[in-house]
Amino acid sequence: MSQSAREQDAMNATEARNALYALVKRAEEDGRTTLIYKGQRRQDRVLLAPLDRLPAARKTEVLPSHVLSAAQKDFGDLITRAAQGQPQVLLRNTTPVAVLLPADVVSAAPSSDPAAAMGAAPAGGAVNSQDHSERERAPRRLATLGDAIGAALTSGPVGSTTFGLPGLDAATGGLQSGRLTLVAAAPNVGGSLLGLAAARQTALVDNHRVLYAASGPNQADIMRRIISAETGGDYPRLKQGRLTDHEQQVAQQLIQAPLLIDDGSDLTAEAIAETAPYVQDLALVVVDRLQAVHNARLPLSGDRLPVASQVLASLARTLHVPVLAIVDSADPTLLGLLDADVMLTLAPTEDPSKVQVTVAERDFGTIGSAYLSPDLLHARFLDAGSAPVARTGDDAPAQKSVGSAVERELADAALPYTSGARQGLPASVTHVLAALRTALAGGDEAVLAELGPSLAETAVAPQRLPDDAEGRRLAAALNSYSTAVSAGVPGQPAASGPTADSGHAPDDEDDTAADVELQPGDEEDEPEGAPFPALKILKDAVGRSKMHPIKVIRIEERESGPWPLITEHMDGEPRWVHPDVTSTRVPFIRENGKRVRRDRLDVPDTFGEGVLCLIDRNGSYPSACSAVPLAPNKLLHTGPLEAFDKASAGIYLIDIPEWTRTDMPHPLGRIIERPDEQGRVWVTTPHIKLLDRLVREGHLAAMPAIHDSWTGKANESLFKPFYAAARQARTELVGVGGDPYKAYKTRLSIALRLLWPKRLEQRSPFWRPDWRMSMVAEASVRHWIAAFKAVLEGHRLIALRNVDAAVFWMPLGTPPDTYRIGTGFGEVKAKFIQPGEMVPEGDD
Repeated sequence: MSQSAREQDAMNATEARNALYALVKRAEEDGRTTLIYKGQRRQDRVLLAPLDRLPAARKTEVLPSHVLSAAQKDFGDLITRAAQGQPQVLLRNTTPVAVLLPADVVSAAPSSDPAAAMGAAPAGGAVNSQDHSERERAPRRLATLGDAIGAALTSGPVGSTTFGLPGLDAATGGLQSGRLTLVAAAPNVGGSLLGLAAARQTALVDNHRVLYAASGPNQADIMRRIISAETGGDYPRLKQGRLTDHEQQVAQQLIQAPLLIDDGSDLTAEAIAETAPYVQDLALVVVDRLQAVHNARLPLSGDRLPVASQVLASLARTLHVPVLAIVDSADPTLLGLLDADVMLTLAPTEDPSKVQVTVAERDFGTIGSAYLSPDLLHARFLDAGSAPVARTGDDAPAQKSVGSAVERELADAALPYTSGARQGLPASVTHVLAALRTALAGGDEAVLAELGPSLAETAVAPQRLPDDAEGRRLAAALNSYSTAVSAGVPGQPAASGPTADSGHAPDDEDDTAADVELQPGDEEDEPEGAPFPALKILKDAVGRSKMHPIKVIRIEERESGPWPLITEHMDGEPRWVHPDVTSTRVPFIRENGKRVRRDRLDVPDTFGEGVLCLIDRNGSYPSACSAVPLAPNKLLHTGPLEAFDKASAGIYLIDIPEWTRTDMPHPLGRIIERPDEQGRVWVTTPHIKLLDRLVREGHLAAMPAIHDSWTGKANESLFKPFYAAARQARTELVGVGGDPYKAYKTRLSIALRLLWPKRLEQRSPFWRPDWRMSMVAEASVRHWIAAFKAVLEGHRLIALRNVDAAVFWMPLGTPPDTYRIGTGFGEVKAKFIQPGEMVPEGDD
């Protein structure tokens, strides 16, 4: 070849810098080598060559490596280093794609390929055309099996781009580079949200560049969906342009996100393919969407889809990036015409809270499936785990259920964060919570036990969580786990072991429904002859009401209105110890051999002579049912209120009133531990009535302002028939004791817990969080008032907790005279404990 011909394959450093991406693409796909020179006398000469010219370049830890964007910036320096004998590896993201080699050394090296000595050598293994008239055409490049294995071993794990939904990512193996993945779903199933999930995970979590080609939604739609999914804000409200301060802050934080949106008119697959190569460090292309029905204004629609899919598949292979396209149809005839490497088909299930995703791969057919929970109000899917593998016959063994209700609730509450739908938790915390979910899903008791210490540490460490439904739920779940751990061995929640006779966690002697673990079938009425058919009685009491109560809020309504605002923390249970008293958790072994932890209270000498008097209230929850204020029908948004209306009941957003007394806990109990950014809290009617009473009696200066409210017409007698039946049954059975009394307590707890089951999958004749929390709040309020009466009479309270336990410092044998000693509802048991002894709980 002549010298002039040789120079046609050479270019100076400036030209090469500007054409770097094209030169790398030529080296990677066609195996071509380019001579690049620098300096007036071209003294620095390098070859931009395929990796086959230097196999060691496939291992990035061996040689200096640079992503293409950085290499383009420092290209002159890289040429100098390479010319001096230091090869420089060029990367696309983390994958080696080409190498800069010293041209003079390579040219002088023996080679059977004459082109190599001229600085324009094709890759080793190329098949040269026998027709010399076709020499200008690039030879086809063949890779040996060794090349393929080397690339697989050095390019990192396949599928590093994910949806951020663990169940789906496990079923798909992630979005693989060089492949076209189609998401097929009917228009109302939410296929576009999977494209958005992958874009959010890649751009916002992994901080990699995404090209979002929108043929249908515009950039404003995409922005609102992202903000809704990231903040948990209602998408319909965001469409009206109404953003909260928090949502505006999130929007500001997303300004620098590496997400590029093309929502221009006449968007074609060819236009996407032409644009994508110019996006530096591109990690993912999302096409939203391919429309099955022809639309003259949308090129990506109708009978043009088969050709469009071929262009997108070629784009994926050319740029070696994953391309994810959404098809708004699940019609097998149409899907069979599209050129997809992987097909994800979304289909509704009998359970409206779940959608099944079937994963099929070209040449293999169906390879897996997963369930997703549609959260359309917040423009996203949540992970619902892997779908079961299909089995024939009836001999498929049922998976063993492990973990306590507390652990399962923690895993469910953490799902938005472990799935990648939400951010904000430290990576270590997210890892532990994700491991918990995996252990529960897999029934792995050993792993669950190993996670105990890490979960306990996570639960007690303060976490900054957003003040929305998901943040409050996770905060409540962490608090419940911490409380359970403090009552037992660290890492083993107290509720983890059901009793052998009933299948439920044992109740304390106070008959409360504290953390009963519901089981499948608990929603069914008790059989004839049961000692106390509590659920049947409760259903009858509600059904006979003349106010026509709404027992169940429909599933589609539960993620809006007042329902996401209601949390377990609204019970207002006190967790208080006198500021001058030292409380220490100490190990204790019960008679059944179970290891637990209990309080030891050390009282200062300034309190004088005395002993600890433990007061244990009987039947706090069923007793509260005698007159709990609640709204039998739906709660309506009544907004800010000038004053509390006694004719209404519901939930109220208020300022936390100042409480200056140190001899009593705050009347709102643990509610004050979770204020919003403005220092406000949501409370139920019993606590509003308590504050009103304290103002009237002069213990509070003024009622707090009510900034928002959801209320309905109040009723205090809805549960009264249930209370009367429970009271009569207790009177008859408490003396009998044994199994009948145990069954009475268990069924009582189950009925009240079913007002608002913790687990989504638990069936129930009820779903009224406001009823449940109003009942528990009423029990807390009565417990607080009884202790306050004793303090006003001059008795010294040193601890108040839950809805049933109070500890006073008293002379031996003289409980506070403000309590009634007995076994009935509202009465108490008194036990005296010497200073320094462990304070027993329940039936210790």
